[in-house]
Amino acid sequence: MSYGRPPGLPVVDAMTPPVLVLPGPVTRDEVRGLSDEMRALLHGSGARVVVCDVGGLGPPGLAAVDLLARLQLAACRAGGRIRLRDPDPALRALLDLVGLRFEVEGEAEERKPPLCVEEAVEPGDAAV
Repeated sequence: MSYGRPPGLPVVDAMTPPVLVLPGPVTRDEVRGLSDEMRALLHGSGARVVVCDVGGLGPPGLAAVDLLARLQLAACRAGGRIRLRDPDPALRALLDLVGLRFEVEGEAEERKPPLCVEEAVEPGDAAV
């Protein structure tokens, strides 16, 4: 059997990455649940990027840095990465200060992929 091609442009289903909205100040107990949700979004959608909406995260501090580092680690372990949406400029400055680089939605992507956290250290490795 054969059929004619429909007129016009082909229909393309653009894949939008899943979004994880981070609510106001997150307690230490909630971090594990958010990491599990991150892994579920990556596995369930088949996407390689999850957008983390950090606009409502609250004032930037080390708790926010810890949360984002753990979410990035969970995403790396699941074969993906995270992208930040609506980060506060102070949060971006704090992330730069501690040496964590995140892709931010709406910015041009860099040439190098984001680095994942090294999970194991070999005996005899020099301290970094």
